[in-house]
Amino acid sequence: MIAILDYGSQYSQLIARRIRECNVYCELLSHDLDLEKLKEKNLEGIILSGGPSSVYEEGAPSMDKAILESGVPVLGICYGMQLIVHLLGGKVEQESEKREYGTSTLTCDNDTPLFVHLPEELTAWMSHGDSCSKLPENFIQIAETSSIPHAAIMHKSKPVYGVQFHPEVTHTDFGMDIIKNFIFNICEAKPDWTMSHYIEQEINEIRSLVGSENVLLGLSGGVDSTTVAALMHRAIGDQLTCMFIDQGFMRKDEAKHIVTEISKYLKIRLVHIDASAIFFERLKGVSDPEEKRKIIGNEFITTFERESRKLGDYKFLAQGTLYPDVIESAVAGGTQAKTAVTIKTHHNVGGLPEKMNFKLIEPLRFLFKDEVRKLALELGVHNDLVFRHPFPGPGLAIRILGEVTESKVKTLQLADHILIEELRRSGWYDKSWQALAVLLPVKTVGVMGDMRTYAWTCAIRVVSSDDAMTAIWTRLPYELLDRISTRIVNEVPDINRVVYDITSKPPGTIEWE
Repeated sequence: MIAILDYGSQYSQLIARRIRECNVYCELLSHDLDLEKLKEKNLEGIILSGGPSSVYEEGAPSMDKAILESGVPVLGICYGMQLIVHLLGGKVEQESEKREYGTSTLTCDNDTPLFVHLPEELTAWMSHGDSCSKLPENFIQIAETSSIPHAAIMHKSKPVYGVQFHPEVTHTDFGMDIIKNFIFNICEAKPDWTMSHYIEQEINEIRSLVGSENVLLGLSGGVDSTTVAALMHRAIGDQLTCMFIDQGFMRKDEAKHIVTEISKYLKIRLVHIDASAIFFERLKGVSDPEEKRKIIGNEFITTFERESRKLGDYKFLAQGTLYPDVIESAVAGGTQAKTAVTIKTHHNVGGLPEKMNFKLIEPLRFLFKDEVRKLALELGVHNDLVFRHPFPGPGLAIRILGEVTESKVKTLQLADHILIEELRRSGWYDKSWQALAVLLPVKTVGVMGDMRTYAWTCAIRVVSSDDAMTAIWTRLPYELLDRISTRIVNEVPDINRVVYDITSKPPGTIEWE
């Protein structure tokens, strides 16, 4: 396993993705784990991520210095390199005139293990203010740019390396080759982390944990919970019961589709609970998005508890928490990541209230979304379920800005249905990561026929992404946008204006709330 110690870089998750793409298992962990804790994880190598801090700042994140003396291969990236230099007696120059942001030409020593088989010159992505001005004892320079002499370094005898650029980003030429050189040539990791291996490992863990007990799964119909259902069913068979709680905020006819498709494709025991009336009641007068999420999450748990007691004795609750959920909720490796910032509350992250009588099972907790889809295909889940766009747990309630009412939900369901239908017809549904319609709390004047209208505004958002950590707005053809807008305005009585969201992530999030 490759451990990535997180120092708060915007690219930390990207490092993990790049390593996973090499079929090597890795985890993003808190930077303050000591060597002994790391060794418990079948450690093959350690990567120190970049970060926004300076090593000289008061309270700057550090590391267990014993790691650098252990013989375990270490690669420091940007801040990670500066930390190595600082801890081992070198000098890091603060706020120098040698700052580099963007691409630079890197001249490297391709006779060294990190750059072997690479060109002598390549383009690298820089993002740093501080830089190394004096190397620690027994370190040598192995790359430079026109601005900084120590763009990459290595220890003369120990497997400790540092780079002042970001090999994980696509802007760096041969970045994946540099990462592969580290994990395969230096760490000698084996590319044996595959979905079939993951299935076998998780099934064994699930069976060992559950024994003869029964498990309840909250099924939403999305790829995450569906994949958990398929994996759990393969592991424990009829000990699994899936409960689908319809809160009233699903897409048009979605509840019917979920019940039909899950029964048809997975043949798993499914209990359908229509709890829409109580959810609408709980959200009366509520406009704040975080409050909506919390109310929906709490009511979901309450409903789950109430209905589960009717079904029998269940000691375990399974759910489809993914790695991006864990990261965005500022949790890494089970410890609070001190360098992370909570972006939004995920209703399925952070454990369960103490009053709940369930133990939690999260078999996808360390997978990215694209890995979940690979896992689902390996489990034989039908393509219709695997490649369905992500849909938030709180449903359309967080795509209605302001108070949620039944009439607004019906309005948004119609707009959303038109959007998805047109994307499917045009082939753009499968080219996009996620598409959504948002009902804005803004009414505008319009004219339809000879009549003045005063109705809601609908925002359309379609994004492209690999894992939802970053996303760019999808450049839909104007003709398609025109068709979507025309149909929504003509077919949805309460909407008279459509706008297209062209914000990427970052700075925006994919969902509006």
